[in-house]
Amino acid sequence: MKRRLSQILFALIANAYPGVFWQGGLYRGALKGLCFPGLNCYSCPLAPFACPLGSLQQALASVRILPFVALKALIYLAGFFLLCGLLLGRLVCGWLCPFGLLQELLYKVPFPKKRLPFFLRRIKYLVLILMVILLPFLLLDPLGYGKVWFCRLLCPAGTLEAGLFNLFLRPELRPLVKGLFYLKLGLLLVIGALCLIYLRFFCAVLCPLGTIYGLFNRWGFFRLIWQDTDCFHCGVCEKVCPMDLRIPQELNSAECIRCLHCLEACPTRGIRFRFGDVDSSEVFAKSSKHAKGRTSP
Repeated sequence: MKRRLSQILFALIANAYPGVFWQGGLYRGALKGLCFPGLNCYSCPLAPFACPLGSLQQALASVRILPFVALKALIYLAGFFLLCGLLLGRLVCGWLCPFGLLQELLYKVPFPKKRLPFFLRRIKYLVLILMVILLPFLLLDPLGYGKVWFCRLLCPAGTLEAGLFNLFLRPELRPLVKGLFYLKLGLLLVIGALCLIYLRFFCAVLCPLGTIYGLFNRWGFFRLIWQDTDCFHCGVCEKVCPMDLRIPQELNSAECIRCLHCLEACPTRGIRFRFGDVDSSEVFAKSSKHAKGRTSP
């Protein structure tokens, strides 16, 4: 319940600009210079923040034409990813990301469920390297600008939040729609359909933002700890894992979204989290002691 409330809260924060309904156009205030940690489109009329993936592509695409501006953006983004990665890692995916919430809600729709073949999880690394980094930097137009290829061709959040929502709010844009939009709309529908079958399909297979955060999972402040001496080897933790991870081998792997289902399901609390010097076992002990103190005569 706490995780779901967190997801809803951050989805509202990421789409918190109601002025579009009476002013029209995108929000372009000071907050637009800041990135929201999760996947949320810059061009969504409700979005007050920028998208870190879109910002990274834009900086790489313009580095030859606007080197000073692009360099400042890249320094900011390096600090942003380092801060989010070290502090949270893929906790962003499990607790903050609006598109992660949407995928989980789609999975609740009654439909045959399957386990995702593990080799498909490697595709997102190719998406990150090729579409987010290399193509925007290397493939230039005659003026020397690159393009935001992930946003342009693949990002489902952009199609849903920016494309469809802008067309709904501004009917005058509808005659301008071309084949590329219909291609992206079809891709959005395919991803949505696969999310009915595979839990968090986009996160597991295609999301480059989660890929970046996942690189910090093993070395960040937030880590999961498995105690062999407390484990019954009952397998409950693996059954509740939405990413189908092997536990404890992949407890802090790049695929773990830090949903904490394994920690909550463990009957012996053989799995706990540690954030810096704070251990969840200490938190549980204090909570239990406080509860006993309140109930004692």
